[in-house]
Parts: sequence; C-alpha cells; structure tokens
Amino acid sequence: MMAARYDATLLDRLPPVRGRLTANASLAGFSWFRVGGPAEVLFEPEDADDLATFMACLPADVSVTVIGVASNLLVRDGGVDGVVIRLGKAFAGITAEGDTVTAGSGAMDVNVARAARDAGLAGFEFLIGIPGTVGGALRMNAGAYGAEVSDIFVAARAVTGRGEVAALSPADMAFAYRHCGQPDDVIFTEATFRGVLGDTAAIAARMAEIQKARGETQPVKSRTGGSTFANPEGHKAWELIEQAGGRGLTRGGAQVSPQHCNFLINTGNATAADLEGLGEEVRRRVLETSGIELQWEIRRIGVPLASKAREVLP
Repeated sequence: MMAARYDATLLDRLPPVRGRLTANASLAGFSWFRVGGPAEVLFEPEDADDLATFMACLPADVSVTVIGVASNLLVRDGGVDGVVIRLGKAFAGITAEGDTVTAGSGAMDVNVARAARDAGLAGFEFLIGIPGTVGGALRMNAGAYGAEVSDIFVAARAVTGRGEVAALSPADMAFAYRHCGQPDDVIFTEATFRGVLGDTAAIAARMAEIQKARGETQPVKSRTGGSTFANPEGHKAWELIEQAGGRGLTRGGAQVSPQHCNFLINTGNATAADLEGLGEEVRRRVLETSGIELQWEIRRIGVPLASKAREVLP
C-alpha cells in the first residue's frame, strides 16, 4: 500500500546508471534508530563518475537526499520523496601514505581511525568514538573527545548538484562547530586527512580509552541516533536536559536515555514521530527552564506519515 503513494513514473524519468536504482526502497534498515518510511527511489552509485553523470542528467525538479550509514539520522515515517543517494562499499576505500590518510566518503570513521593507527599516525584517535561515515563527518565537522574533523582535514573531492567534480580546500569547507560551509547539494566523495607520526602502541591505547569511556557513558548498545542536540555556546546539552527533568522521559516507544540524556533511544517499538516528538518536548522544556533553544544535531529527513496520508486522499 505504501508504494501507491509515490509517482510510479519517477524511475522512467531518471538517467541510466551503472549502479542500482530501487523504487520504494526501505530506509529503516539503514537507520540506526531502525525507523522511518521508504525512499521514493534509492540510488547506489557504482563510483564517483557514475554519481557525477547521474547528477548532471537528473531532471531539475527531482529532489535529492544523501545518506551514509544513517547513524545520526532520523527518517520520518512518511518516507523521503525524490531520490535518496546512498554511498556504500564503492566509496569505502581507505589508503594511508606518509602522514596522510585518504578515505572514501562511505568509509566508517572508526575504520579510518584504525587505518591511521596501523600506519602509526596520531591525531585520528577521536574518530573511533564517532559512529558514522567520512561524508557525514565532513558535512557536520564531526568531533569528539577534544578534536574534530577540521583539525586533520587536508582536502576533499565532491560532486556538485550540477554533476561537476570539485576539489575542496580547508578554506572552501569553511568549517565551524558541527557545520561546514559547502552547499547542501554538494556530495562529498573522498577526503584526505593529515596526522603526525606516532607510536602505534600509544595510539592504540588512546583509542581503547575513548572506546571504554564511550561505552561507560553512552547507550552504545541501544537503537540510537547519536548525540541529539548540539552543545550551545558555553553549555552542555546534556546538562541542560538534566536540569529540565528530561532524563528518562518517554513518548511512545521513544526514551531519553537514562545513561546519557543527550541521546534518544528506540526502546523497541518507537516510530520516527515518537522520537522527533520527544526531542521537541525536550527542546520545549529546556527553553522553559533555561531560556536556551537547543538545536538538533541529528539530521531529520522526509515527511511525517500523516502528511503523506493527506496527499493521497481522494
């Protein structure tokens, strides 16, 4: 029944690809929350050239959404219209040379940290605590444990919304706290990072410390989307939520983690609406108690199920 709400001709309007196009493709299985509706069409490119050709020939009225492993993503229950592009194994390569590591945008951050460790490069250890991909880390200047992507970034390659291949410098990225300055239609395909030569055993020990601290303080074994809200300047989001009485708060199958209250978790039967609604209730309470408006760090895409249902009413 869900497939009927989508324009069955969209596939026919899309340019030919060497990768895979799938209509009405489930996204819940990709999401770490394990919730959300389907993509109208899911595109998994064969490589960067396939992606560039597709973007160059894509009809201008077709919307595009890019996802990775969806570790910091909430897909709304009504699904995502247009084309969802997922950069998978073809974009997951990692190579180390000298003091640099080059990784595809689909590579897991933890795997980049491990590759740097094996090459004896320090400065990448914080990536072991970020459960996402390089593409997402670039988009939000991901950081943890006192470091962030901008600290090690050298250069990136990307495909623009017009299908042009671009080389990006640190100045082009215009990194800020949990943000980069590149337009939303720019799709990162690869990045190069620089570390410093170090002792492999010491690097491994630091990574183990980060993993231990993360396991002790965050709900790493739960269905979660990572850090929910960005830290306001001069404050920590979790402390504001704690002070507002948010720890353990529930809505349907969604809960504010009792372990770390800047994490939302799916206790088993949550919907995306439960999770987003709970997040908005947390924001309301924090604003009421502190006067500070929390900003979502989790990226939310798609439409609510109720909105999509209204579209198909006769």
